[in-house]
Amino acid sequence: MRNYQKALLLLLSVGTYAAKAQDAPPASKYDQHKVFSPLFYPEKGNLFRSASGTPGPRYWQNRADYKIDVALDTLKHRLTGSVTITYTNNSPDNLDFLWLQLDQNIIRRDSRGQATSVVEGGRFANVGFTNGFELKGVTVINKGKAEKANYLVNDTRMQIRLKDTLRTGGAKLQLKIDYAYDVAEYGTDRTGRLKTPQGWIYDIAQWYPRMEVYDDVSGWNTIPYMGASEFYLEYGNFDYTITAPASLVVVGSGELLNPTEVLTPTALKRLAAARASDKTVMIKDSAEVLAGNAYLKKPTLTWHFACKNSRDVAWAASKAFVWDAARINLSNGKKALAQSVYPITSGGVRAWGRSTEYVKASIELYSGKWFEYTYPVATNVGGPVSGMEYPGIVFCSHQSVGGDLWNVTNHEFGHNWFPMIVGSNERKYAWMDEGFNTFINKVDTKVFNKGEYYTKDDVQGGAAYMFSPNADAIMNTPDVIQNDYLGNAAYEKPAQGLMILREQILGEERFDYAFKKYIKRWAFKHPTPWDFFHSMDNAAGEDLSWFWNQWFLQTWKLDQGVKEIGYPDNDPSKGSLITIENLEEMAMPVTALIVEENGKSSTIKLPAEIWQRGGTWTFAYKSTSRISYVTLDPEGVLPDINPDNNSLSGQPVQQGTTAKSVIDAYLNAVGTEARLKDVSDLTVKSDGTFQGVGVKLEMKYKTPDKFYENMIAPSYNNFVITGLVINGDSVRMKQYNADAKVSADTKKSIINRYKLFPELDYGKTGYKLELAPDMQVVNGKLAYLVTVTTPNGIRVKQWYDPKTGYKLKRVTDSPGATPTEYGDYQTINTGIKIPYSEKIFVAGGLVEFKVTEATVNKGLTNEDFK
Repeated sequence: MRNYQKALLLLLSVGTYAAKAQDAPPASKYDQHKVFSPLFYPEKGNLFRSASGTPGPRYWQNRADYKIDVALDTLKHRLTGSVTITYTNNSPDNLDFLWLQLDQNIIRRDSRGQATSVVEGGRFANVGFTNGFELKGVTVINKGKAEKANYLVNDTRMQIRLKDTLRTGGAKLQLKIDYAYDVAEYGTDRTGRLKTPQGWIYDIAQWYPRMEVYDDVSGWNTIPYMGASEFYLEYGNFDYTITAPASLVVVGSGELLNPTEVLTPTALKRLAAARASDKTVMIKDSAEVLAGNAYLKKPTLTWHFACKNSRDVAWAASKAFVWDAARINLSNGKKALAQSVYPITSGGVRAWGRSTEYVKASIELYSGKWFEYTYPVATNVGGPVSGMEYPGIVFCSHQSVGGDLWNVTNHEFGHNWFPMIVGSNERKYAWMDEGFNTFINKVDTKVFNKGEYYTKDDVQGGAAYMFSPNADAIMNTPDVIQNDYLGNAAYEKPAQGLMILREQILGEERFDYAFKKYIKRWAFKHPTPWDFFHSMDNAAGEDLSWFWNQWFLQTWKLDQGVKEIGYPDNDPSKGSLITIENLEEMAMPVTALIVEENGKSSTIKLPAEIWQRGGTWTFAYKSTSRISYVTLDPEGVLPDINPDNNSLSGQPVQQGTTAKSVIDAYLNAVGTEARLKDVSDLTVKSDGTFQGVGVKLEMKYKTPDKFYENMIAPSYNNFVITGLVINGDSVRMKQYNADAKVSADTKKSIINRYKLFPELDYGKTGYKLELAPDMQVVNGKLAYLVTVTTPNGIRVKQWYDPKTGYKLKRVTDSPGATPTEYGDYQTINTGIKIPYSEKIFVAGGLVEFKVTEATVNKGLTNEDFK
């Protein structure tokens, strides 16, 4: 066996000629001792939770079974009923008191959730208020004896102080609670009601008092419900009835037990056909909704449901529902039912007419890939809630269409695996359900209908947001993560971490085996983060403690760069030496694309362990000609905060080329300087997708100093993602439907950024242009880099194609700035060219916009910029 280490040492000892990165390298922050510390795991395994990541031989969890009976008053929008909870104490402890969750109390004006909502509001803030749960009676039934409970309500929690201790070893008692509450129109976007022309739609959740979890980690888990954090619940069986006006269709978690008592013969016949059909079958169509008579002619009906081995149940009701369904084919040969209910206005093949297709595909794909779906029915409800998951039923926005509807449906049903099957503590660790679910969503979307809605993530491009200055570590409770970062810390960053593990570190086969093993081990149980880490390590056969620590517990950044390209005796035929460096605190594997001048290219993969020796690594490459360039992470799959140093070219800029000649070539390429100066205004409209949601962007320019931008999500009531108006020295900005503060420095940068054809000014006094001496690399193309310093000191880097002259990319040279990439230049009226493809980063997400309309000299007035 050849000794490659010896060969490398010999090569290193030979004199070399080297191409080096031009800028002085920053001091590295990397410390291999912190990354690869052997002291990551805080505890050893025990009899309850094994060090191998499995439930221990004495693992236990308590149980809660529910019998619920309620009535819905559609005139008063009020729910009245009772719940009987049978609680089983399987713990090794005797219990003197019990804790329950009263989630409706968050909608009270005096709730802790309301007190901690920011002034600007937000998704989880209350719009209106109710009295929360109105408790009519609380009774403890212990050993057949019923007594009035001694209880205390504190915000969204209730403590019941027991007269007789609930003994260990499987002892049981019952709690009977009579209650009522008013159904809020907006309930922290998890429950609520929506008025339609055909009647109200009710999305009903958090609708009964629920047991808190008592476990071996914290005892009672009593963190209050404040909006951002979700739920931690015990498993059990549910038997529940809903009495409502007979004109309403009611759908709920689990199985409808009395269909013949609540459905018309026509609906029963159609439902039977749907259970045997892979194509969507209409159960109640729009004509029947409009006619308003397709129901049993009684004042009220009682719908009876049962859901087994579940942590929760939810339901929806409306006389406005169109209803369709189809068969689900599970990989074990069993069948289930996919169904959708939604208002007439949401129908159509571009919208909810495909919902049941999406439900069926989601369940079948997840079941075949990870773990079998465990409920008899999967129901998608089009209503007021933008996206929320419950066992066997999900609430999605009635306005969602196309890819947005697929994404929200696929995401919410993915939650039936996390946390419905794998019952983690959402209240503490949102990433264990949202992040894991977002990960399986990405895997699912890639294969659904041959990738109909799949777009490749630009992880590298999103690094500036992922590691922004206000970034919170993933391992935080949702309520302490900043509002504008929750989507990253709970969803995207953990999902990307799992994707990196799967595709860059372990490989699909090892990762998928370990991940499925974790799901199987902890199905219907309560894992902690450490259980997950241990389970993955053991099943994959890899000590991943270095990865778990840096990705989930820290806010470290990643910055890999190419430092130097050298040749022994300045002779490329003898091979080359490539030196790379790690400049930030995080370590990752390395993928290097090496392109030679003779056209040969190779991809080299190096494991993360190269960084165990320090922040610099040199490796030998068998080149046969000079290196044209080396690019690290050519596919952009790692969140590198400084991709500019990911490439190093061995080619100098052609002699005679200047910064001015590059800018002149660009101006000529897009229409000549004279034509550009004739443009008095420009309006551009584009469509794109932002974090799976369809968005529209409109931009207006008016010389000399006016700009308007509005990016909205039509399926979310035209929710404003970003808005911007520049009028001279005035700058107004919106982000996420709320006004955003703009500092003086940011204002200067924004004004400079949104000038119409800023290259026209570059010859004026006060501008400074610098051309990098070596060619740069942009998306696998060699490019000129021109750095522009404006009269007010703003530095902007811009890359231009040496062949076409077009601008390929720009970024403000400041910390946290995100790049914009341009492509597909097309001619519009007056003969100028603009990019019809533009990739930008907005609030942490990549959006690729395609222009749908562009007009020049439309006659915009000052009124358009107020």
